[in-house]
Amino acid sequence: MNFSRQALLGIGMILGGSVMLYAMVQQIGESNQPQPTSAMIEKPTTEQESPQPLTTDIETEKRILAQKQKERATRVAEQERRAQEFLTEQEVAEAEALAKARAESQQYVKNSMPAADEKSDSTKSTQETTTSAESALASPITPEASQISETSQQQEAQRQAAAKKAAEAKKQAEAKKQAEIEAAAEKLAESKKEAEAKRQADAQAAAEKKREAAEAAKNEPPKSPSDYQVKKGDGLIKLARQYNMPVEVLAQANNISPSTSLQLGQNITIPSRNQVQRLEREAAAAEKAAEAKRDAQQKLREARQEVKETDAKGSFGVQVALADNQAKADQLAKKFKEAGYQVKTSPTSRGVRVIVGPERGKVAALALKDKINSDSNVNTNGAWVLYWR
Repeated sequence: MNFSRQALLGIGMILGGSVMLYAMVQQIGESNQPQPTSAMIEKPTTEQESPQPLTTDIETEKRILAQKQKERATRVAEQERRAQEFLTEQEVAEAEALAKARAESQQYVKNSMPAADEKSDSTKSTQETTTSAESALASPITPEASQISETSQQQEAQRQAAAKKAAEAKKQAEAKKQAEIEAAAEKLAESKKEAEAKRQADAQAAAEKKREAAEAAKNEPPKSPSDYQVKKGDGLIKLARQYNMPVEVLAQANNISPSTSLQLGQNITIPSRNQVQRLEREAAAAEKAAEAKRDAQQKLREARQEVKETDAKGSFGVQVALADNQAKADQLAKKFKEAGYQVKTSPTSRGVRVIVGPERGKVAALALKDKINSDSNVNTNGAWVLYWR
């Protein structure tokens, strides 16, 4: 009997819960139906009868509609929450009742051995209880519960779509970040490669410069003059390159012409470093003097041409020295004649004059004076112009 009471109690609880669930779902459906507002049955007042702008009515309707939709969404959400809580509580209660009924049934079978009829009745009652509980659990869902389920499914679909969209945005952001990182890494690698190439080029240039300096130091002229015996294939140009000196300096140190051919076994002098520097200075000075002489000769030609064109009157000479006696005057005149000048001596009360010329016109005489002063063959700088008598 105890088992029958408990089974009936469980069945009663299941039926009562089902009735309560149906009543609650019915109440939720009724609350979702639009209720007529008092504004629809109230009579319009004088103020309400006054015409209002259409824009204001539309905005008001939109605002009211939005407010109602918001309130309805709030109510639906609250009802869904309460329904879910109730369903959860009902499922827990049903599970506990079913478990308790099974446990008591097993305990009863174990503690007593009833007759075949009683046992058959008990088994039949247990099966009926179990069948009733399972049928209650498997009862069809009402339309209101289906609507709530569809709303939940829509919200779940929206949530999943938003989550999928957020995941895609996150994936795109990560891909963009990865691309930026790869671009930066590639740029950094390119910069390193360029820096390494520049460093290698600088190192190679420095090594080349060092090698050239070492080669130049190796081929520097000796510190002191030395004798060299000409071998097969030697020449002034080759030896000058070998000892890093101009060909003219090597030829001058040996009193030969730069174009002279050397003979096999011939002994020549390799000048020292100091001699090379001195000879280079002398060569530069000689070149400068020769240049000055060429300029003076050119000016003299131009001056003579100018005198010829203007047919200037008078003859002038250039006095280059005043000798103590005729012998000294003749010696100086000989040196100037050897240098290619036309010279004449003239005795005076103060000595014997040595005069170069004559030149027609004073301009030509001044040009001749400049040429004589710049001529290293006569080595004079005190020439001056005087009227030719």
